Amino acid sequence: MEHALPTTPGHPWRTIAVVAAAIATLELLGLVIVGVALIAKPVMHRAQAEAAAAPAKHEQAKTPTRALLSRGATSVTVLNGSGLAGAAAAQASRVRARGYVVGEVGNAPRTGYGRTAVMYRTGRRPEALRLARDLHIGLVSPLDGLRPRDLLGAQLAVVVGG
Repeated sequence: MEHALPTTPGHPWRTIAVVAAAIATLELLGLVIVGVALIAKPVMHRAQAEAAAAPAKHEQAKTPTRALLSRGATSVTVLNGSGLAGAAAAQASRVRARGYVVGEVGNAPRTGYGRTAVMYRTGRRPEALRLARDLHIGLVSPLDGLRPRDLLGAQLAVVVGG
């Protein structure tokens, strides 16, 4: 014979369980906030101290930069990336007029460059920025789509775009 346990209608146990769970959640949230506040303060001070010391460490570890090459000592390869006949030759004459040494003039490995760009080998960004300023070219980047051997010994490349 089975006996059913008597339930008393005066004690809504589900409501009591939900209220107890809500109180426990609030207590846990309070403990997490207090714990984070206690741990974060010393960590924040240490991070600020390290951040203040980082520029000094960075300056000491910085490798010496190469001397800026004169225009006459800077070799430039001029490549036609637009597909228009004679575009590289015309740009090469502008480069020569500014006092740079033009190494090779030819076609880029691919066409379809939308804008004319000055590209540079590692460590030659200052020379590239100067060349771009001299020729009024707004796009300067490291070798992108070109390999160092595509420059044929030059430090910089001007890729003529369309």
